[in-house]
Amino acid sequence: MKRRIGIVGFGHLGQYLYNAAFEREDLEVAFVWNRSSETLKGKVPDEYILKDLADFAERKPDLIVEVAHPVISGQYGESFLMHADYMVGSPTALADQSVEDKLRAAAKHHGLYIPSGAFWGGNDIQKMADRGSLKGLRVTMRKHPSSFKLNSPLKEKNDEIEDKQVVLYDGPVRALCPLAPNNVNTMAAACMAAHNLGFDKVQGCIVSDPELTDWHFVEVEVTGPGDVQAGKAFTVSTIRKNPAKVGAVTGSATYASFLSSMIGAMGRGSGVHLC
Repeated sequence: MKRRIGIVGFGHLGQYLYNAAFEREDLEVAFVWNRSSETLKGKVPDEYILKDLADFAERKPDLIVEVAHPVISGQYGESFLMHADYMVGSPTALADQSVEDKLRAAAKHHGLYIPSGAFWGGNDIQKMADRGSLKGLRVTMRKHPSSFKLNSPLKEKNDEIEDKQVVLYDGPVRALCPLAPNNVNTMAAACMAAHNLGFDKVQGCIVSDPELTDWHFVEVEVTGPGDVQAGKAFTVSTIRKNPAKVGAVTGSATYASFLSSMIGAMGRGSGVHLC
């Protein structure tokens, strides 16, 4: 039986997932919603277009995939989880503690899925968090200045960059998410995996580098048991180098990662799952 997918958002990523769903024999499109329905005309047949997102349940989706805006999870996340599994493509929404709390509570009959995106090693980090052996997690993102979509005061700081790299932010991820909601979904996914640390203890750093014209870099630094001061603690560091054009918010490899997450977001029951 084909798994019915509802797609919320029809930007570059939403279009990619929509086309991929049509090409697969195990998936079918239940609906596509976009804030501006004009964007869908000529690209999506009328039978799949959902004009009012509040009517989503009428389309009987098995999985709803949000790739629109963090505000969607706060407004509709609980309702989605009453009827279907829900994959949060903008997990920066969960930096709002009230949104995270209510979605965790709502995931009693269906699964709340968090796509790993550009976050490497998430399942192992989640296992460490489950055991309580995860002691520290730091995620650093380096991109070209034009690849950042930021809110004040980081936007002004980024706009002033000329020829040298600048650290725009270095601190807890919770405070960073509202400043860079489109750029730090990787960090938000890290916070959900590292649930024993959460958004307040996972550290995030974003670096704006005008020399990075072809790549996005994501570095993940994990600290486990042991004596950190003596240099005898368990540590793992990974660097992900993702091809990306100047101005691209999402690197090309992340599209394929999202598709894999959408395909894998099933069959794990209630609760919160990394996918």
